[in-house]
Amino acid sequence: MHTIDIISDVSCPWCIIGFRSLQLALAELKAEESVTISWRPFELNPTMGLEGQDRVEHIQQKYGLTEEQGNANRQNLIDRGLSVDYDFNFPQKGRVYNTFNAHRLIHWAKEHGLQTELKLALFDLYFKHAGNPSDDKQLLACVEQVGLSKEDAKTILDSDRFTREVRADQELGQQQGITSVPAFIFNNKYLVSGGQPKEVFMNAIKELDAKA
Repeated sequence: MHTIDIISDVSCPWCIIGFRSLQLALAELKAEESVTISWRPFELNPTMGLEGQDRVEHIQQKYGLTEEQGNANRQNLIDRGLSVDYDFNFPQKGRVYNTFNAHRLIHWAKEHGLQTELKLALFDLYFKHAGNPSDDKQLLACVEQVGLSKEDAKTILDSDRFTREVRADQELGQQQGITSVPAFIFNNKYLVSGGQPKEVFMNAIKELDAKA
């Protein structure tokens, strides 16, 4: 059995692209049952307010891209998404949000064996439905969608529960030298960075099997 820790953010398009590539690799190798996946937190915009920021404005400020360059980048993401069977729906006037509360719920979902299901629901909320992953109502809808307790999730959101655990996990990522996402750590030893094609993941898994 191999372990795969995936460090990512629910508002990171390359994170869902990378995960879909991993899924395709596991399916092709018929290795879905031979890995255990855990999701670890990373915030692309940890200081972002709850109201968020216009996406075009944010990209210009953070990355220095013009609107035209941003549009080209967005089209590249759409094309890469389609190549791994993921259909991005980027609204013309999208926003960028804070995702810390989403990470607290993802941490909690692991206790119930539904971490991947919630993570994927949150990816879809943001990338397919132009939702707001910092809005409690929308977070609770995702929780309910995957079969978790909406009442328990609301209790978490109304408190600081799992704040310490998420912060500690973020600090661990920093200690491991993770500065960008997605980052896939195999068996606590081997790192694959970025939204790689499935062949990269297939080769990584084959190497692990050979060494095992």
